[in-house]
Amino acid sequence: MSVRRLAPPELQPKEFAFTKANLAWAKEQMKKYPEGRQQSAVIPVLWRAQEQQGWTSQKAIECVADLLGMPYIRVLEIATFYTMFLLDPVGKKAHVQVCGTTPCRLRGADELFKVCHERIHHEPFHVSADGNFSWEEVECLGACVNAPMVLIGNDTYEDLTAKSFERVLDGFAKGKPVKPGPQIDRQFSAPIGGATTLKTVKA
Repeated sequence: MSVRRLAPPELQPKEFAFTKANLAWAKEQMKKYPEGRQQSAVIPVLWRAQEQQGWTSQKAIECVADLLGMPYIRVLEIATFYTMFLLDPVGKKAHVQVCGTTPCRLRGADELFKVCHERIHHEPFHVSADGNFSWEEVECLGACVNAPMVLIGNDTYEDLTAKSFERVLDGFAKGKPVKPGPQIDRQFSAPIGGATTLKTVKA
């Protein structure tokens, strides 16, 4: 397992506070647990902090710890253990998670990595020169039949080629993301080219 640390001080914001709506949401999550067990809400509350900021900063960790009455180190342990929490600043318009496991590799993920290297940055976890994009390689994202694919925000973009991946990035750059899901002519994980079995129904 790789060592995960907080971003260096020069990249850390000076403060973090939940918006009014997010604070109300966090308090509702805390009510789901028995009295005295509100700390059990730490993962969803920390995730909401990341959604608000785009990444998980030290100040966000401290804010969540204060809200839940936890020592800072306990929330830091969670943020550094789970790779879903991004510990460095990410692109303002999109952080791209490229699946690098076997099915995606066999179906062309290497071409997607080339696009990331050339268009975003030659190394993962670095923000592009314009500040709009960042990327990383991740483990299986659960859409092997639609390989290769990427996750951006909460949406997956599947059945990608280098060309269609470029179109996905263009959409985010223009503020008009393309429709998530397969980027070829098929519905979800239906067979490419249509059904090949059970095409007739007997009366």
